[in-house]
Amino acid sequence: MKTLKEYLREAEAKKTAIGHFNISDLAGFKAIAEVAKEMNLPVIIGLSEGEREFVGVKEAVALILALRAEGLPIFLNADHTHSLEKTEEAARAGFDAVLFDGSKLPFEENLAETKKAAELARSINPEIFVEGELGYIGSASAILKETPEGAALSPESFTKPEEAARFVKETGVDALAPAVGNMHGLLESMVRGEVKKRLDIGRIAEIKQACGTFLVLHGGSGTADEDFISAIGMGINIVHINTEIRLAWRRGIEAALKAKPDEVAPYKLLPDAVSAIKSVVQNLLELFSGRK
Repeated sequence: MKTLKEYLREAEAKKTAIGHFNISDLAGFKAIAEVAKEMNLPVIIGLSEGEREFVGVKEAVALILALRAEGLPIFLNADHTHSLEKTEEAARAGFDAVLFDGSKLPFEENLAETKKAAELARSINPEIFVEGELGYIGSASAILKETPEGAALSPESFTKPEEAARFVKETGVDALAPAVGNMHGLLESMVRGEVKKRLDIGRIAEIKQACGTFLVLHGGSGTADEDFISAIGMGINIVHINTEIRLAWRRGIEAALKAKPDEVAPYKLLPDAVSAIKSVVQNLLELFSGRK
């Protein structure tokens, strides 16, 4: 099977992007894997530190390897890893990729720590895909009442192309996640569909030209479709979705409990969550892959 980098190069040549979806349980895993198989597209499954603690690091790797044995191009990312200890844990367990998130740190400290994380991960697995993050966009994949304090949500605070170029060169990361108008989580108004996240497409193009590496869009939930398309055209190669997955899971479970109030068997309730998640994933993969 081709490597994640090879799939990304192919996607970049076609001006498409690979979807990255976070999971917290088997329902999410099942939904994403089924859509990837049905659409014959590569996908990345992400687990943050909290999600890894719940699912299990080795267990997550085993699930991915089982699917890859069937020929499914599905990759596992240690999403939002904040320490060298957790970086090492993921690399030793067999994760395909790791995101070291030092975005809340001052620039110089973020650069230094990300470089250490990249070197550590590659000392364990030379082929591991390493991502860094530059520009704080919040940290909670949740329904928010207000924007995260300190998040870079104005052009003045977005990731600067010259800093991105230096960061990529000195850390040696394979991919960079910049702040370009994106934000983790969904505001209540976004859940209701009243507003959409808007991206600075020009800034994405400038960053791509400056650093020339793969670019990752975090906090993709709730972004306007036309902005996704433009961002991918200007150099975004991976798009992260989490809050929309969690919201679909919640709505699916609520619908199942309402329809079957006396049911106690999880395997009879969880299919509604799987179906709801599949709908979200399929819609987004159609968009990211240029099929919509």
